[in-house]
This record gives sequence, C-alpha cells and structure tokens, in this order.
Amino acid sequence: MSKHEIENTPQDRIQYREYKIILQAQHFTSPQAFVDFWSIVRATAKKFDVKVKEAENAFESNVREVLFYDTEDFALYKNHFILRLRTHYKGGWPQGIPELTFKFRHPDFKEAAAVDVRPATSGGIAKIKFKEELLPLRETLGGARSIFSHNCVLAKPREGLEVAVKDLAGAFPAIHQVGADHETPLRLVNDMAVEEVQVDVGELHFGGGFNGKTTIAVWRTRKYERAFCGEFAFQCRFDSEDEIHKSSLKRAENFYKTLQLDAHEWVSLGTTKTALVYQLGQSPHATRSE
Repeated sequence: MSKHEIENTPQDRIQYREYKIILQAQHFTSPQAFVDFWSIVRATAKKFDVKVKEAENAFESNVREVLFYDTEDFALYKNHFILRLRTHYKGGWPQGIPELTFKFRHPDFKEAAAVDVRPATSGGIAKIKFKEELLPLRETLGGARSIFSHNCVLAKPREGLEVAVKDLAGAFPAIHQVGADHETPLRLVNDMAVEEVQVDVGELHFGGGFNGKTTIAVWRTRKYERAFCGEFAFQCRFDSEDEIHKSSLKRAENFYKTLQLDAHEWVSLGTTKTALVYQLGQSPHATRSE
C-alpha cells in the first residue's frame, strides 16, 4: 500500500465520464467567445430537454499555467503516460501549491484499469480517479470514441521536476513498464508553457441525478501569446455505472453528438490538447486548426 493518504482507492470501475470537444483557436480572440459558444450549448440542450444550471459567476475567467514533462523522445507519451503540472493564478500571482497529475490513458478499458498509478513516496494526499473520456470521432462529426484514464493527483512544488526517469519511477512504480533508460532526464515538453483561461459556466442536468460540471477553456502558448485550441467539456461523477438511468445516459450521448453538428464551425477533429502540446498532428503555433 502507498504511504499516502488515498482519498479514492485504485479501482477497475469508472466513476467519472467526461465529454470533451476540442475547439478551433481562431474563435478565441476575446472573452465573448465563451459567451458565444455557451449560447450554442444552450440551444442544443433545449432540443433534448437538458436542464442548464448557469453558475453565478459563469464567465469569470480562471487562469492556470499548464506544463508537461517527458523525455526528449517522449517515452512517457509513447507508452500512454502523461505527467502534467498545473498552477492556479489569481491577479497574476500563483495561488497555493501546484497540482501534479500522473496519468495512464489508453483506449482499452482493461489496459487502463490494470495500471496502478498510486505513488510510492510518503506524505501528502493522493487523489485517484478512473474515468472514461469521450471525444468526437477522428474524421467525422456527430460520433464518439472513448479513452480510459487512470489518474493520480498530488500537490507538488514546481521545483525539482526536471529530474531523471529513475526519480519518477521511484515516486510512481508504474513507470518501470516504460522501459526507458533510468538516467534519461525529464524536460519540459517542447519547451512550451501553456496558459489556460477557463470559465466554469455551470452544470448540465440529464435526469436521474446524472449531471455534468461544465467548462469552456482556451489554451495559449506563453512564448507566442497565441491561442492554439479551445475546449468544451462536461464531467459527470457517479458511484456506480449501474445507478445511471439508461435514458439519462442516452440523453447525454445524443446531446454530445448533436452539439458537434450544431457547433461544426467551432470543432477541431482528430486531436487533443495534449497532442497539440506535443506537436503531434497539428502545430500549436497555428491560429486555426489545420
């Protein structure tokens, strides 16, 4: 067992389902973009009788710095691991201790469920999440594909992350399966710091207690001060999939697929935010999707 206090135990059952749509960067030239996309969401929700609960400060911007670490040849990413550090900012200043996320992400449920992402080192609180992330189909609007993500979230100071694989393996034993030379250093991926501006717009209610916390965000490169993608997402938490009403699940699925069509001028297919940071498939310096 880990010496950490585990808030969520490692598990082979999903307790989160997150629906994501990557959005084209050129729309995000001002805060009005969040309002404009939200109006499309509300219109689609009305078609399926999805109740919208808008937050009191729905369009108040939350700013975070997002950093990814890997070896020079992306050994972690090639083996389905992601190491990310996220720092909240308020009034231009970092708030609290940064949040370190270590995750294993795979399209096969059994592969993802089998990986134990618990930390081995002592101290702090570890939050373990196992969730299904839904994305549009790679080449066609109006569909969905799944990626299963086993996550461990820790509070971690920013200093000392540019270390070697052996140090990461000491903290997270699951890294031993990567097979990389343990002396290989970890570095900031593509020397790229991301500025994330996000609004927590509220909740979508699909019935039967199946509700999704909803966000809209834009990711920008700090180096170039340029947006390279946006994202719309809603995440539903549940204790057991058996308790979700089939009608609620179907309503969420139909809403998600139809929103892609209703917002077709916004949607960017075939990528994820992380893939763009790794510069795989599309350039993060482009102002619109390719």
